[in-house]
Amino acid sequence: MGSSAHMASPSIFWFRQDLRLSDNPALLAAVAEGPVAAVYVLDDKAPGDHAIGGAQRWWLHHSLVALADSLKAKGVTLILRRGDSIAQLDALARETCAAKIFATRLYEPWWKALDEQLGEGLTLVDGNYLAPPSVLKTGSGGRYKIFTPYWRALSQLMPPPPPQDPPGRIEGVSARTDSLADWKLLPTTPDWSQGFSDWMPGEAGATSALQNFLGESADYDRARNMPSEEGTSRLSPHLHHGEISPTTVWHHVVKAEGDGEPFLREIGWRDYAANAIDQFPEYGTVNARPDFDGLNWRTGPDADADFTAWTQGRTGYPIVDAGMRQLWTTGWMHNRVRMIVASFLIKHLLIDWRRGERWFWDTLVDADYNSNSVNWQWVAGTGVDSNMFVRIMAPLVQSEKFDAERYIRRWVPELATLPDAVIHDPHSWGRAPPDYPVPLIGHREGRERALAAYRTMKT
Repeated sequence: MGSSAHMASPSIFWFRQDLRLSDNPALLAAVAEGPVAAVYVLDDKAPGDHAIGGAQRWWLHHSLVALADSLKAKGVTLILRRGDSIAQLDALARETCAAKIFATRLYEPWWKALDEQLGEGLTLVDGNYLAPPSVLKTGSGGRYKIFTPYWRALSQLMPPPPPQDPPGRIEGVSARTDSLADWKLLPTTPDWSQGFSDWMPGEAGATSALQNFLGESADYDRARNMPSEEGTSRLSPHLHHGEISPTTVWHHVVKAEGDGEPFLREIGWRDYAANAIDQFPEYGTVNARPDFDGLNWRTGPDADADFTAWTQGRTGYPIVDAGMRQLWTTGWMHNRVRMIVASFLIKHLLIDWRRGERWFWDTLVDADYNSNSVNWQWVAGTGVDSNMFVRIMAPLVQSEKFDAERYIRRWVPELATLPDAVIHDPHSWGRAPPDYPVPLIGHREGRERALAAYRTMKT
């Protein structure tokens, strides 16, 4: 007689945004059942308008290479399939005689819809968040909509359970697989990804990023606001693709610091964003505050020209231009600067936040439907928990306050020779070089136009 593992029917493990072996409870559950067919399905139809963008595709290619190598070391082939998730999983189940599908629970609306279609054949296991959002209930038994009470309730459940080791041995089941190269996830004509070379997608890259951050994490509360410093963790793309679990990050930060509250709060914000999307699936495309449906956003050729200038980092505001050029070159932008450029698009240019959300979705390596949607609606004032629309960031003041001089010099090289006092606002000093654009609109004029549109909406 064979062992019970050999007697067991194979299971499918459906990798999605959990491209790791360590602390992957769903994978451990699948392995415990017996042989496993490990599959990643590239489904561009299910997400609708939120099929992954160009920068994420670059990341996904390299992350899948890393995952396939990790699985190969365990004797398992990563099966790649492209197309309709349900059809591909059904076909794979027939080919391998698999009785069950295991996956990590996710909250984006398209994943939830697919999970529902799969029904009882699918076993979902939590593992990509600190706690399942539905377990956090208000005193009256409802769901939290505002971050601060949500964070208080989440903190009561912390620390999360210790991270789990990767499976020691996996009995793999092979099947037909696509060639990753045939998916053409990498840009070619042109190859705009040269500036992405600082990134190391994959589980080992995530671990390395965490180790690098642990040496700096004690200064996070100050340094995260300073664009000229490497004060942020740069873990966001690794967390989005699930190359490291938030539980692992939590335990390492607490061990290194004993506290780490400011950073852990940001990990909590990621959980909060999933909680918001779980309740409001259309957050990426619909104002959470319906009165904003009446805001008269600018449209037409002038607005389109301003939007293009914003995407290219040609607004005449050095801090905004530095951020947008960093984004285009590296697939990432400093967190403080993300707020500044988003506020500038929404308030100064009076352009619908959804256009900004789309641009970020295509250009960020960490583009995450939950966080991206919640952050844009927070800045726009349209979210269930958000900044007030009438609070308008002054980009020139922000730039000076947070010592962005070196950041601007790096990303807007035509300003690199200007002294610190001048570089934030070279036009008002009469020192802007001829090849640097004049501001699209003055700060005061932009502010007044935004407030006027807001007043009109309210009447």
